[in-house]
This record gives sequence, structure tokens and C-alpha cells, in this order.
Amino acid sequence: MGRFVMLTGPSCVGKGPLHNALKRFYPHLEQKLEKLILFNSRAPRPGEQDGVHYHFRPRQEIEALGDQEDYIVLDVRGDLQGLDVAYLRDILGGEKDAFFEGNPFVPMEVLKSPLLADVPKLSLFLSPLSQDEILYLREPSLRVSLPDFVTDVMRRKLLRRTQKQKRILSLKDLENIERRAGSAYREMQLAHHFDHVIPNHDGEDSENWDAFYYPIADARRVLLAFAAILSGQKSEYVEKWEPDLLPRT
Repeated sequence: MGRFVMLTGPSCVGKGPLHNALKRFYPHLEQKLEKLILFNSRAPRPGEQDGVHYHFRPRQEIEALGDQEDYIVLDVRGDLQGLDVAYLRDILGGEKDAFFEGNPFVPMEVLKSPLLADVPKLSLFLSPLSQDEILYLREPSLRVSLPDFVTDVMRRKLLRRTQKQKRILSLKDLENIERRAGSAYREMQLAHHFDHVIPNHDGEDSENWDAFYYPIADARRVLLAFAAILSGQKSEYVEKWEPDLLPRT
């Protein structure tokens, strides 16, 4: 049986560019992964294709999947997403690892689901802040509200990404950005459940992934760490977080 490899983190933290960089610079590793395509109730973003990025379906159709025992259906930041467990097992029965790239709520459900208790798993969380930065920002003398700080960091990334995609933002776009940015701290509080945490400041808004062809700065370090983990090696750039790292709100 193959592994279920899960790459997750807040919206716009850099999961997509990381996967694309793996394809370009470590094709022998990426070819061992078969991307898991989930159902999603939201509309496609610019450049997304039905059946490639998600199975885009009406919300009512995905709600109906939740009544079937072989589906895991979750509300993810206001969007409904569905995982076909039988489809996942079909992938794992072949020669490749199943690969999920997305929000942390689906992997969290997978990690605790009895339907997948026997499945080997490798879970990675991409974080916009490192453990050292979080400990620094927690210093009482700084008087920093971590939830507000994280929200602001991700809001800026999401704004830059969406402006690149659409140029002119609608009220609906701004509401979506605020919802995703506001969810980031809660998602980071889940990071300690994952095998590996990789800090990354170069989100999907950053030109460090491909503007110079070769990744530079954090984009390069994150790529090297991801490749090392997939190869069964260690990386000094990878962290393991404790449950109490991020205070509860």
C-alpha cells in the first residue's frame, strides 16, 4: 500500500508553488505522487480546471455525498469539500502515493477517521511563521495579538495573489480574502498534529518561486526540505511544534 502524503497550511501560504517547483526540479519525486482531486462547491479561480484542480459541483450535490459512508464532507472556510475514500484507496492500491494539497481541515479528518486508520500517512504543514518568530512575538513586552498579526500577514499575501489573478477586486473577492485570512491562525493551531512543519515566508504571492527560473530565498529552502522529507531524509529547516506553541483564543 502507498502512503497518503498531505501538504497543508493556510490559504496562500505557498502550497501550490511548492508542488509546481517539485514537478520542475524533482520530477522523479513528483512522479511518485498522484494528486487527489476533491469535490468543491466554490467556483473555479482563474486558471483552475474542473477535474484537474477540483471537481467543481453545486453545494447541494456535495451535501448529498455526505450521506454516503465512503465520503468525507467538510465545510472549509465557507466552501464545502468532499473526499471520495474509495477513490483514495484505489490510488493507494497502485504504485504511487496519494497526494493531497490544500487546507488542514481535510487532513485532520483523515488523521482521526476510522475509515483510513490502516493507511500509512505522511503529513506536512506549511506555516507563514517559524517557531522562533512565534516565540519572539509572544513576548509580553511586545504586546502583539498573534491572531491579528497572522491575519494581517495572510491578508496581505491574499490581496497580492488575488490582484495578480484579477487586477480589479470585487466586494465578494475582499470578503473571501478576509474569511481566509481570518481562518489562518485557527489553522496554524492545528500544525502540531502534523509530522513536519516547514516555515515559509514566500507565499503564493511571491516572485521568489519562478521569476528568476530557479527558486530563491525561502522558496528554495522549502523546496529542499520538501524533497528531503519525500526521500526519507532529514532537513534542518523542518520543525515539530508543541501543542501549546500558539495560545488559544
